[in-house]
Amino acid sequence: MVITGLGVVAATGMSAEEHWTALLAGKSGIGRISRFDPSSYPVTLGGEVRDFTAREQVPRRLIPQTDHWTHLALYGAERALADARIDPAALPEFEMAVVTSSSSGGTEFGQHEMERLYGQGPAWVGAYQSIAWFYAATTGQISIRHGMRGPCGVISAEQAGGLDAIGQARRLLRGESRLVVTGGTDASLCPYGLVAQLSTGLLSRVAEPERAYLPFDQRASGYVPGEGGAVLIAERAADARRKGRGYGRVLGYASGFELPGRPTTLPRTLRKALDDARLAPSGIDVVFADAVGDPRRDRVEADALAEVFGPGQVPVTAPKVLSGRLYGGGAPLDIATALLSLRDGVIPHTPGVTRPVGGIDLVRDTPRDAELRTALVVARGYGGFNAAVVLGRTDT
Repeated sequence: MVITGLGVVAATGMSAEEHWTALLAGKSGIGRISRFDPSSYPVTLGGEVRDFTAREQVPRRLIPQTDHWTHLALYGAERALADARIDPAALPEFEMAVVTSSSSGGTEFGQHEMERLYGQGPAWVGAYQSIAWFYAATTGQISIRHGMRGPCGVISAEQAGGLDAIGQARRLLRGESRLVVTGGTDASLCPYGLVAQLSTGLLSRVAEPERAYLPFDQRASGYVPGEGGAVLIAERAADARRKGRGYGRVLGYASGFELPGRPTTLPRTLRKALDDARLAPSGIDVVFADAVGDPRRDRVEADALAEVFGPGQVPVTAPKVLSGRLYGGGAPLDIATALLSLRDGVIPHTPGVTRPVGGIDLVRDTPRDAELRTALVVARGYGGFNAAVVLGRTDT
């Protein structure tokens, strides 16, 4: 499986190259939430896609039918297809599939319809409420818009679901599908969505953007929520070679689940991903960490990485501090970032971390040039999900 197209839409940029430039410059997209007045909430910061205007990026008839999260994904899919130089009309419709990840669904759309329900009555609730909030709405809209009638689905496993969708895409490419639109987006920066996220107790309540999200730092206080993600085009390696296209290969994938109060399964998941890629731990050149920003959870991840790779034996980075944590869209964005890192031979840094925890070689202060052939992307989801994907350069 080769990733041939990237469609990034995040607080750090509305294209892969814009996002990459922002990361290398340490330019943060974190700021005070502007989609509503957050002053009465304990969390006031978010990673908003501020330059996105739906009426300029999405067919107008779809805007009242779908949520902001779907608008972002439709834009991302258009960018990814163009990047891969794919014309869906030229391919057999049953050989194109769509598998995305979503954690929150159409939260903002659902909130507005509930406001109408309780404020004005059932007659004021729109017909599109029945589909716009649903987790599979984005997959369905991409499929319909581009005539993709192969296997379609959605993975809901919070942050880990973004990697699980890529794992499912690889399975489909081993069958009759020759192209899969995968990755995902999320968007829950609305009052209803923020309240739902607060229930986890993991959001940072720090009001200064430069101090709010500091994973693997002794001052860590949680994470900043964000919106957006990345839509990816996955094709069979033979097709990618024939066209001379490809950012990188998916070499390995694994997922796991852990129960509260039980030992973490993350080391086992990492080892299974390495085994699937037929690589030893020494064969990984950089790790893109889950980096939730919670001291206890960061310690668990740092210990898992040290157990598998050895303390400080592999560079670790978490550039998501500049975009916020994007739930179903976060891991696909990390995949896009890792592929750009492999392409250019540079590891983006983790800005803001000045008191790092021990046990890992965290890349901070500035980007680090390195000879990169492989990367490991780690994702953990609220509730016990975890997943890992091994990426390699196309010549790996």
